[in-house]
Amino acid sequence: MSRDLHLNELGEFLKARRASLSPADVGLPTVSEPPRRVTGLRREEVALLASISTEYYARIEQGRLQASTPVLVDLARVLRLDADQHTYLFELAAKNDLPPHTTRQQVDPQLQFLLDDLGTSPAVVVGRRTDVLAWNQLGAALFADFGRIPENRRVYIRMLFTDPALRDLYVDWEEVAHLGIAQLRMESARYPGDPQLIALVEELSALDAQFRRWWTEHHVAARTLGTKRLRHPVVGELTLGWSALGCAGDPDQHIIAWTAPPGSPSHDALRLLASWAADQNLMSSSSPS
Repeated sequence: MSRDLHLNELGEFLKARRASLSPADVGLPTVSEPPRRVTGLRREEVALLASISTEYYARIEQGRLQASTPVLVDLARVLRLDADQHTYLFELAAKNDLPPHTTRQQVDPQLQFLLDDLGTSPAVVVGRRTDVLAWNQLGAALFADFGRIPENRRVYIRMLFTDPALRDLYVDWEEVAHLGIAQLRMESARYPGDPQLIALVEELSALDAQFRRWWTEHHVAARTLGTKRLRHPVVGELTLGWSALGCAGDPDQHIIAWTAPPGSPSHDALRLLASWAADQNLMSSSSPS
């Protein structure tokens, strides 16, 4: 795969970040001649602040030039990049010719045993495109009966935008969906030419205007930890912490586990949900069909 894909993505990212800043944000005069036709910084302003020529910066943004490390450091400073954006910038800039993965990701059986032992913690394993690769019984009870969803549609970011039940589950759905896109964008830096990822983005962009707008904003976020509020049809409202753990056997897999403090109403609700799931005979991904 050519480096051009990485450079084009890097250029689009710089353009999006430039558009998100005003002259006042970077200490420049707010009145200029001629009047601005679009919001955001001009290329020449970014170049000036980074101490490079406008032509040099334009070639970087157009994906025609590989920027040096010192220039990238200066651009990160000028564009006020946060830690995740800084990581994303250098992830794109440092890529060599990495072919997209074509083999199906699989979960090690020992990892499935771990999921099944998490009695009061819903958990799933997601792959490089948020494919849901494995889950435990409580994960199926909380989010969706993943075993009944065709494998090619068992993609969490896709479900967020196409499954009405999952939309209703999240109290702050827009915040969750926006974060999910930012995390997918961050993950995509490793394989921007992945045809399955490209097809997924094209599908969701055609289906949903919010996805299309948020994807083009080029926001990025690492998958780490946080808190979500849910409204479950069986056990009511829950506030759960979530944590993402990397898998040593495959760096493109993450275990996502949700927890609640023991004795809290949300923890009691998870215990009730676990009992309900057992009665419904919901299966983990290792269970026989």
